[in-house]
Formats: sequence, C-alpha cells, structure tokens
Amino acid sequence: MDRDQRSLHASSFGAAAAAYAEHRPDYAQDAVRWALEPAPGPRVLDLGAGTGKLTGVLAALGAEVIAVEPDPAMLAELRRSLPEVRALSGSAEAVPLPDASVDAVVAGNAMHWFDMAVAGPEIARVLAPGGVLAGLWNVMDDQVAWVDGLAQVSGGEAIGPRDTPAGWRAETTGMHLPKTGAAARFGSPEQEQFPHGQLRTADSLVATLATRAGMLVMPEQEREARLGRIRAFLADRPETAQGEFTLPMLTAVLRVRRLAPGPGPEARG
Repeated sequence: MDRDQRSLHASSFGAAAAAYAEHRPDYAQDAVRWALEPAPGPRVLDLGAGTGKLTGVLAALGAEVIAVEPDPAMLAELRRSLPEVRALSGSAEAVPLPDASVDAVVAGNAMHWFDMAVAGPEIARVLAPGGVLAGLWNVMDDQVAWVDGLAQVSGGEAIGPRDTPAGWRAETTGMHLPKTGAAARFGSPEQEQFPHGQLRTADSLVATLATRAGMLVMPEQEREARLGRIRAFLADRPETAQGEFTLPMLTAVLRVRRLAPGPGPEARG
C-alpha cells in the first residue's frame, strides 16, 4: 500500500465512528498485561486510540493512561465512553506530550498506519528510558474451519493478511518498528499471541467487518455486494446461522523496549 492509499484508509474511520465503537472488539487482558510487563512504570500512552477499545482495557488494569487520537469523530466517541480518561488530539507523528513522560506507548490495531520514519523518533522522545512500545492486533483464528471459510469469502478488504495469525506474524516482523538511529534506539522485537473471542450474531459480525478500512473506502455497490456474500455464508453455516456465537480470535502483540541512553550525545529522548 502506498502512502496515499494508507492515508485514505487511515482517515476512513471517522465516518463510521459510532459503528466502530459498537462493533469492534476490545483486547485480551492477558495480552495487554504482557505488552506492559517490561514497562518501568504505570504511565501509558494509547496512541491512535480510536474510540477507546484498548484505552478501556488499560484503565481497567490500573494504568495511568493518556489517549491520543487524530480523528475528531473517533476522539469524541472515546471522550463520551471514557470521560475519566485524559484524551488529546494528536498523532503518532506529532505526539502532544513532553519528553520522557510515559513508561509505555501502545497502539491497538493502529501501528500499521504510522509513518515510522517520523513517528519512531516521536515515540522514542516521549518514552522514558527502558520504556516499552507495543502494537496489539485482534486477529481471527483461521485454524477454525468456518473462520477460514469466512476469510476466503470476505476478501482482503474485510479480512486481510494481517487479520489472521500467520499473516500477522509475517507482516509485523520488523515492519512497524522505529527506524534505527540516535533518535529511536530500540531493542529486539518480541511477538506473542493470546486467546480472545467476541460474542457476535451474524448481523453484528457483518457490521464489524463493514468497519474495516478496505470496506469503508470501497464503492457502495461493490461494498454491499461483498457484505451480501458474507451474510449468505454466515446464514449457511451451522455455527453462525442461529443466534449468538463466539467469534474465535487471538490478540497478537508486537513489543520492543526503548534502550537506556549509552555514553555520548543522543538526540531528544
């Protein structure tokens, strides 16, 4: 995906902010605990926080969380649902926080939108030495037969390569980490996955897939045809045809530590 396409996809969520807040899943608490495990303190920045799906889990676990989100509609949903959380307008490329002010920076289904050439030094700047950068993604467990079938029917716009465990591992290995150099000194990345699930109906699962960036930017007629094929598949599967079911998922985590400064000069942070 080139920069213009990435920008188009990244800016598509605001128009569907209420649907995003209603239908997108939260994150497995065990995954969030693992992401924060090496952090030297409780101050956590949720970067690209969206409507607060990850923010809420962080707050429930006792983190001193600050949320930063560039889209006004998404930010408004976050402030409405989590009024006790400090929520700021800003982006990964321009973080509105002082140097070394947080112990961890996390991003829920957002790090792939960051321009790490710019965001990497910014993240390094706001992180305290020894701090943690972690990306979390909810992926569908395509080892389950009907989920694999759903992925095939849905197409890459609704369930892309990064939305399944094997694809996530391949796409996130080294892709979304800060550039090396004085302004962004990070250690070796670690990847881990944790069981998760979301209670859905066929209708609510269709509504969830409709909030994916690739679907939001699709021409309306094509989008409705794709959603129609997904509805037909779900109506034909015994696991999903009647009432509520649990969508098998994993919360996948990519984590890396900010190294303490060594001897000699270093750029900000």
